[in-house]
Amino acid sequence: MKASAPPQARRRRGPSLVVLALVVCSLLVPVAFVFFFSAGYGSFADERPQEDFDLHLPHWSNRDKDQDVPHLVHEIKELPVPTIPTIPEVSTQTTKQDDSSAVPKQIIVPPKPLPSPNVTRGNTDGAIRLSEENKQACQIEFGSYCLWSFERLEYMKDAIVKRLKDQLFVARSYFPSIAKIQGKEALARELKQCIQDHEKVLSESIVDGDLPSFIAKKMERMEQTIAQAKASPVDCNNVIRKLSQILGLTEDEAHFHRKQSAFLYHLGVYTMPKSFHCLTMRLTVEYFKSTPSDPDGFYLEKFNMPKYRHYVLFSKHVLAASVTINSTVMSSEVTGNMVFHVVTDKLNYFGMKLWFSRHSFKEAAIHVINYEEVITQSFLKNVPSELFLPEEFRVSIHDPEMPPTKSRMEYISVFSHSHFLLPEIFTSLKKVVLLDDDMVVQHDLSFLWDLDMGEKVNGAVKFCGVKLGHLRKYLGDNIYEAKSCAWMSGLNVIDLEKWREYKVTDKYLQLLEQFQGERPTSLQEAALPLSLLTFHNLVYPLDETLTVSELGYNFEVDTDTISNAAALHYNGLRKPWLDLGITAYRKYWWRFLTREEQYMNDCNLHP
Repeated sequence: MKASAPPQARRRRGPSLVVLALVVCSLLVPVAFVFFFSAGYGSFADERPQEDFDLHLPHWSNRDKDQDVPHLVHEIKELPVPTIPTIPEVSTQTTKQDDSSAVPKQIIVPPKPLPSPNVTRGNTDGAIRLSEENKQACQIEFGSYCLWSFERLEYMKDAIVKRLKDQLFVARSYFPSIAKIQGKEALARELKQCIQDHEKVLSESIVDGDLPSFIAKKMERMEQTIAQAKASPVDCNNVIRKLSQILGLTEDEAHFHRKQSAFLYHLGVYTMPKSFHCLTMRLTVEYFKSTPSDPDGFYLEKFNMPKYRHYVLFSKHVLAASVTINSTVMSSEVTGNMVFHVVTDKLNYFGMKLWFSRHSFKEAAIHVINYEEVITQSFLKNVPSELFLPEEFRVSIHDPEMPPTKSRMEYISVFSHSHFLLPEIFTSLKKVVLLDDDMVVQHDLSFLWDLDMGEKVNGAVKFCGVKLGHLRKYLGDNIYEAKSCAWMSGLNVIDLEKWREYKVTDKYLQLLEQFQGERPTSLQEAALPLSLLTFHNLVYPLDETLTVSELGYNFEVDTDTISNAAALHYNGLRKPWLDLGITAYRKYWWRFLTREEQYMNDCNLHP
C-alpha cells in the first residue's frame, strides 16, 4: 500500500498550485483580450478624435442588390439573440425614390447600443415626453428611425407581464444562493415553486389580457417570497453577478430588436409600397392593351422651342411627378407657355405616357422622355444609360467643444449623374427650371424666368450650414474656396447656354474620372463632391425663403413658414406619399393629388 504524503509536503503543494494558476491566467488574459476586440465585441471608438462633420450617405445601390438584401433578411430571421445582424444605417448615400430596385450598399454597425429612451409619461394625460438630448443622440446613431419610433410610443399593453418577468429575474438571481443555505430548504422549495408558476404563466401570456384571473395572488406570493430571500444571509456578490448577466442579455436582446426594427423601417422607406407598384403595372399593361391618344402630337412644336418656359423633372414615380406638375400649374397665373419634361426610365415610361395622356393640367404641355433611349442615341461614349435620381446625403454636424448629443442632422440633396447630361437631352433649349419630384409648389414661379444670373450657370438655394472646407476629406486635393457654401437641389434655374459655354459636362466627366482613379467609387457616392466641385463659383444664390426644406425629417418646421414659402421640399427619408411620412406635412402634398382616378381606386390609393 502506497504511503500518503506527509502533512508538510501537502502544505507546500498548496502555494505551488496557486502560483501555477496565476501563471496560466497571466497567459490566457491577453489572449482573451485580443480575441475579444478582434471578434468585434470591443471598440476603441471613444479614443478616436471627434470630427466637425460626419457625412452619412444612406444609399441603396443596384450594384449589391443580389447579395445584401437576402443576406440581411436571412441574418435577421435566423440568427439567435444576442447575435446582432448588420443593418444599413445611413452611412453611404441615397437615391431618393429608387423604388423596388433599391437595396442596401454599405453597412455600418453603430459602435455601441442606443441608450434606452428617456420617456416621461404624464399621470393624467398619458402624454409621452422625450428629452431633447435623447432625440439628438437617437438621430446620430439610428437616423430618422428613432424619431419615427418615439412618435408612435404608446401605453404598454403588457405592463403586468413585464412586472412578472422582473419578479422572475430577481427570483432566479436569489435561488442558487438560497438553495445552498442550511435551514432554508422550505424557502428554497417555495422560491422554486414560484419560479415555475411564473414561467408557466409567461409561456401562455404575451399581453395583460392573456393573464389568468388569479395572477394578482401569484404576484403577491412571489413578492413575499423574494422579500424573505432578501432578508436571508446570502452572498450579495453572487446575486449581483447573476443580475448583471441577466441585464447584459436583456440589453443585447433590446439592441438586437432595435436594429431589426430600424432595418425594417429603412426597408419600408426605400421600397415602393404595394399600391404604387400596382398603379405602375396597371398603367403599363393598359398602355399596350389600348391605343391612348398621344399628347405629344398636340404640343410637339413646343417641346424644343426656347421661347416657352421649360420645367424638367427626373422621376420614376408617376404620382410624385404628377403632384409636382399639378401644384406648379395650379399656382401659376399663365399656363399656356409652360412645358414640363418628365425624364424617366424605360420601366416607367409607358405607364407615365398613359397617365399624362389621361390627365390635363390646364394649358400646360407634358413631355415624357425615355432617358435610356436618349442617352443611347447620343454621341456620348462610355456613359451609363441608367437613370439616376437626385441624391441625398445625411450630414451630422457637431461642435467639438459641445457634447455629441448636441449634434444636429441635415439632409443635403444634390444633382445626380443624369443631371449633368442635360445639354445632351435638351439640345435646343437655352434655359430650364429643374424640379425634384418631392417638391410641392405653392406660389407662381414665373419670376424665375426674369432672373439675370450673369455668368452663373446654376441658380440654387445655398445651404451655409455646410461649407466646402467642412467636407475637405471628401473633396480630395481639388482647388476650392473653403468658405464657400454648399447648395441644394430641388428647385434650380439652369442656364444651358452658359453650361455649354463653360463645358460643365466635360468638367464633370473629368472630375468623375479623377475620383474613380483615386479610389473606386459609385456614381451615387461621388455625387456630392462632384456636384459641389463642378459648380464651384458657378452658383447663383436664390432667396433662402423661396423653398422650405426638411419636410422629410424635421418635425418642428413652423406652419407659418410653410404657408408663406413658394415651394416645399420633402427632402429626407419620410416622403409624403409613404405611410412613414410626417403626418403634419402630408396634407400639403395630398391636396394636389388627382382625385377620382379609376386605377388609383383599383390599387387602393387614397389620401
